[in-house]
Amino acid sequence: MGCFLVRADEQKLVEKARNGDMHAFKSLIQRYEPQIASTVIGMVGECPEAQDIGQETFIRFYKNLHTFRGQASVGTYLTRIAINLCLNELKRRKRNQKRYMGTTEEMNEVTDPLNSHEQKDHQEWLLKALNALDAKYKSVVVLRLVEGYSTKETARILKLPQGTILSRLSRGVEKLKQLLNELERPEIHS
Repeated sequence: MGCFLVRADEQKLVEKARNGDMHAFKSLIQRYEPQIASTVIGMVGECPEAQDIGQETFIRFYKNLHTFRGQASVGTYLTRIAINLCLNELKRRKRNQKRYMGTTEEMNEVTDPLNSHEQKDHQEWLLKALNALDAKYKSVVVLRLVEGYSTKETARILKLPQGTILSRLSRGVEKLKQLLNELERPEIHS
């Protein structure tokens, strides 16, 4: 999905944005907004916080344009920012959950009016299991299996060795299977 080297057209847009060209920055946002939205929703679910994290990702990118060296593609750089913000949100949720011991139903709600009822139920079932994963496994599972990044790209985004990525992916998938087996599977009607 993401590549490591900045493409020439990306570099031109980054340079223009650094020099205050808001149209160039808007072009970068439009190019990467779907990818970042998918990553964030995969990590924290479809919730108001996901939208905030998506916006904050681009705000931080803009504020740090002067430090972007182009060693990674803009997409990889943005994904790294988004994953870090998602991990912070998941830690905050965990603290609040311990503090209030309330239900996490609101955090795990997924609504997509375009899907049929059964597809929505199935999606919710999968997301509920994914949301129950520890953040260290969830980030790897989302990047590798949902977003389609390679092991090498995932390692670079998360700043972890490839062996750690493979180990966490294996454990994460195993834990995800366990969670899916524990959760009541929605019935699919023919």
